[in-house]
Amino acid sequence: MTSPFSITRRALLAGMAVLPAFGFATSPLQAQEVATAVANTTGLAVTDDTVKVGILHSITGTMAISETGSVEAEKLAIEQINASGGVLGRKIEFIQEDGGSDWPTFAEKAKKLLVEDKTAAIFGCWTSASRKAVLPVFEQYNGMLYYPTFYEGLEESPNVIYTGQEATQQIIAGIDWVVREKGAKSFYLLGSDYIWPRTANKIARKHIEKLGLKVSGEEYYPLGHTQFNSVINKIKLKKPDVIYAIVVGGSNVAFYKQLKAAGIDMSKEKPLLLTISVTEDEVLGIGGENIAGAYASMKYFESLPNDNNKAFVSSFKGMWGDDSVIGDVTQAAYLGPWLWKAAVEKAGSFDIDKIREASPGIELTTAPEGYVRIHENHHLWSRTRIGHARTDGQFDVIYETEDLIEPNPFPEGYQ
Repeated sequence: MTSPFSITRRALLAGMAVLPAFGFATSPLQAQEVATAVANTTGLAVTDDTVKVGILHSITGTMAISETGSVEAEKLAIEQINASGGVLGRKIEFIQEDGGSDWPTFAEKAKKLLVEDKTAAIFGCWTSASRKAVLPVFEQYNGMLYYPTFYEGLEESPNVIYTGQEATQQIIAGIDWVVREKGAKSFYLLGSDYIWPRTANKIARKHIEKLGLKVSGEEYYPLGHTQFNSVINKIKLKKPDVIYAIVVGGSNVAFYKQLKAAGIDMSKEKPLLLTISVTEDEVLGIGGENIAGAYASMKYFESLPNDNNKAFVSSFKGMWGDDSVIGDVTQAAYLGPWLWKAAVEKAGSFDIDKIREASPGIELTTAPEGYVRIHENHHLWSRTRIGHARTDGQFDVIYETEDLIEPNPFPEGYQ
């Protein structure tokens, strides 16, 4: 993997040339308009020339397969922001920490970044377990986390901007699609054993039963689990219409290879497989030939044909190599630094309280997914899309909602 620091300035600017400038809801302030003493009243790591931020993801352990793309996207955004003049005229410097796929480590590293390093923002976490572990730290020390992963909802914090989708934008919308378009009547719920898959499947079960349909089975396995033959045999006996899969991290490699080895041909859709956890990042490890024919409910796919995304993909591959891939969470991670920049410049300050006040209503008109806007509940308005997995590791986008879906992290009847 190429280090971002090995990229020449000429190469970086060449990548920038194909990326349209991000559109903000407000006009950014010029650096000379905001002195450091005014822009930083709470002792953050901000000087006249630089501002420090944190990057906190798993680059080791079972979650590295999913989180590496987020790190790459955040570094790309930071490089591009710096090349275009920085934030309030200050260059961003990042301090990266490894959560190590271990939730207490995430909390420890978050405290370091906030208390010792005094970072002005942190971009990080992937699993809900890691987010729940760091949330008390951010609220105690009044930091701001930009969290990129689709998740179960049922949370709203003044110290988090959620750039991924919540349950109504992914789980409920995805189930509605497979019932409407594929006539699904029975579901087998399968997930990794921690808060997000269990809560997501609780919401999925409620919605399935609300529609008068059947849950044929429900099983969970530890993170890093690699033996799925037993549950695959149960699925073959139960014959559900849909395998609803929320397996995460490296376990996906074993699961999808074992599904294929057991004779389940996803291209035949008997059963159909619908996932809300596998993006292009995971497929890179799974192998496209092992997941072709499956469906994914996301808001972003690398294959989106809009001009914003074409420019983003070109810049991403220019930085990280032609073999790199971009999944839903990777794109949502890329939005974090841009949304933070917009909030800082709208507020004219790096102070967390002022960024919090400035964030609702901020929009990016040139986001790779098309367009996003921050809701008052700190989630993003976004579209739901369904992708159909191809053998080359990409997805054909076969459906998207006509309008943006308003985020609702506390849907009535699903709590």
